[in-house]
Parts: sequence; C-alpha cells; structure tokens
Amino acid sequence: MEIQAEQVRAYRLCGHHLEQKLPPDALEQAAGACGFQNSPPGAWETAAWNRVAGCTPASLHAALEEEKRLLQAWSYRGVPVVFPTGQSDVFLTPLAARPGEQPWIYTRGITLALEALQMTFDQLLPLVRQAAAVLDAQTVKSKEELDRVLAARVEGWLPPEKRPLWNAPSMYGSPDRQTVGGAVVSFMLRPCAFSSLVVFGRREGGSPTFTSPGRWLGRVPEPCPDADGQLVRRFLRCYGPATPAALADWLGCSPQQARRLWGSVESELEPVRFAGKPAYILAKERAALQAAAADESRLLLLGPHDPYLDVRAGRDRALLVQDPARQRLVWRTVANPGCILKGGRVAGVWNSKTQAGGITLALSLFEPLSPGERQALQALAEQYAAFRSLRLKRCTIET
Repeated sequence: MEIQAEQVRAYRLCGHHLEQKLPPDALEQAAGACGFQNSPPGAWETAAWNRVAGCTPASLHAALEEEKRLLQAWSYRGVPVVFPTGQSDVFLTPLAARPGEQPWIYTRGITLALEALQMTFDQLLPLVRQAAAVLDAQTVKSKEELDRVLAARVEGWLPPEKRPLWNAPSMYGSPDRQTVGGAVVSFMLRPCAFSSLVVFGRREGGSPTFTSPGRWLGRVPEPCPDADGQLVRRFLRCYGPATPAALADWLGCSPQQARRLWGSVESELEPVRFAGKPAYILAKERAALQAAAADESRLLLLGPHDPYLDVRAGRDRALLVQDPARQRLVWRTVANPGCILKGGRVAGVWNSKTQAGGITLALSLFEPLSPGERQALQALAEQYAAFRSLRLKRCTIET
C-alpha cells in the first residue's frame, strides 16, 4: 500500500493533537502523545499552547510543579522532556541501554575523560548511580552544582591514584569551572535519569533544581510492564509510517537498541510504502491513516523544537519542507526558529524578541498567503503574546 504525503501529514497532525485544540482538562493527553521537549526552556509551554485550549503558563507550571501531574526529566536524545507523571516508566525505562548495546549518542563524547582516567564507562556508571542516591534526601540547584555534588561523592570511592585525575581540569570547554569528574557525571546523568534516579524539580529564578522522583513526588512512579511497546507505539502514532532507523534517530540510541525496542511491537506492524520506500505502520491504524485528511487552510505558529517538527530523515523533512535550502532554515544546528504551519506543511518561519514587557514577532513566509490568511497570522501572533502575558509591540510578515 502506497501512502500519500497528504495522508501522512494529516495522520501525524492528529497524532500530535494539532488538528484541533483539546479541551482544557486534556493536558496530560497532549503531553502523553510523545512528550514535550523543553529545550530551550519554555519550549514545552508553546507546544502545550498549540494543543490545549485555555492553558496559561501559570496553569502549566501548576500542573508541573504543584499538582505534579506532569514530570520533567532527561529522556529521548538526552533532552529535558515533560510528560505525564503516571507515564514516566514509558518515557524513561526503555531508554536504558542493555549490555552489548552501543552507548547513546550523547555519551559518546565521554571518551576523552575515560581515556584520561584510564577507566571504563561500565566501571564508572555504577558509582555515579550510587552517588545519585543522595538526591533521595537532597535537592540541588543548577546543573553545574549537581555535577559537582555527585562528582565529590564518587571521588571518595575511587582508588587513591585516580583522584588527582578525577579532580583535574575538564577537557570539555570550562576547565576553570568543571573537573574531569564533573564532566563524567554530566555525561552519565542521562542514564541515571532512565533508571529514575534524577528528575527536574521546581525552577528557582533562572536555574532548574534536581532531586529524585521519590523526593519530588512523595512516591516512586509505578512500573509499566509494556513500557518498550508503549514508547514505540507512541512514536509510530506521531511519526509513522516509519522504520527502525527513524526510531533510532528520534531516540538518539544505537541501531541495536532501536531494533530491540522495535521488536516489542513487530507482530503489530504492517508494511507500507511512503515516498517510494518501505516503512511500517501499526496495523490497527491502517484505516485511520487511509482516512486522514487535514484542513489545508489551518494555520499554526509552532514553537522551536515542537514535537511535530522533530523529524530527521530526508523524506520526513521533505514531507514538511521540500526545498533543501529552506530545510536548513528550519532545522539548524542551534537556535531553531518557530514554524508557520499551514495544513501540516511548513509555510514559513518566525522569531520573537522580548523586551520591556512587550514582544516583537518577525514572520518570514515561504509562499504567498491571502489577505485573510495574513490576518489570521496576525491574530495568532496576538494570541501568542497574550499567552505570554506580553504586549504585541509589532508583528511583521514578509515573503
């Protein structure tokens, strides 16, 4: 069965809850689709605004920091992700690499530190995990301080001859502020998160805090027996048709690990063709995919790193933006812009600047829009400013 681009966009929009806004009490449903990346800080709030009617930054932070219906932890690709607290086992446990599986992408850089220490990843990870137990009784402010606190604990368990090497200046860019040991801890905090040893707490000023799930929630989240399958099904519902390689890219894991996770749902899959190449869908979703139809006139202002834009394969990016030059404008090495979405396609990019209680939005279109569509974009800009409790000082729309 050949799946057309229009069907895929419509299907994914539905999976991401972007075809129409959910009611105000459906925040957990929206966050549970595939989580909300929160890098840069605040990205998850914009993602929620696009999906849940009536939400405000205050209501979102109440759900995260007071009611604790949502939880933030390092998850796929090692980025901070906000997801439903009751589903933490789905967004964390499957990510832990098993023996024989290659390290995650974001731990590969640890090699320089391991060589300097003449120790292995498998020797040090148990020590960092043991050190993280201190978070059951302590909350630490700032990532930098967390690295220092855990590195100091690990130092006491190292052989005496390793301690000077552990305390030597870091080779990763901030030797005046970080030690080799602090760098090791920094790399290993992600695997610690996958074992439910560390989560984000309440933000204090401009800094995050960190503690254990038990200390933050007052209980340990319940395990999910089918966590692997649950995670892959969510991926396929939001990014299907897909392949194990696309899953590996989304998770930031090794091909071996992606194949293992993929195997947890293999009996539920159906092969299709998408963009002339083989891919897979959940068999039970076939009818929904075939019937999917998007409102081609619907406009959205997606924020940087919105989950809908979280694709890496060439055919997935071409699905949203055909021109390779414009793809490079959307998916940058750093500082991605927001995207103007029209019927599931990226019709332009936008950036914002905040100062003196106001916000300025600059929208750059990839295609001409009618006067009515430009008015709709202006209205969205005003709604976004109101969501941020800022005065819209200026909104420019250029082609």
